[in-house]
Amino acid sequence: MQAAVKGLFHWMPLLFGIGFIAPLIAQVMVRFDVVPPLGITPLAFGLLVGAPWGLVTVIRGRWL
Repeated sequence: MQAAVKGLFHWMPLLFGIGFIAPLIAQVMVRFDVVPPLGITPLAFGLLVGAPWGLVTVIRGRWL
């Protein structure tokens, strides 16, 4: 059980990027009428930003 929780917490920044940052970016874009590039949806754009940011965080070990 401890190993499962440790593994989950290791990937938590990626899950945070997908589950919180991506929808937040999408909502801000919709609220301020910002059109995403290439005709994609705001949520897809949020995922294109949030998921890699979370993955880089997992690899580097810090957000900035």
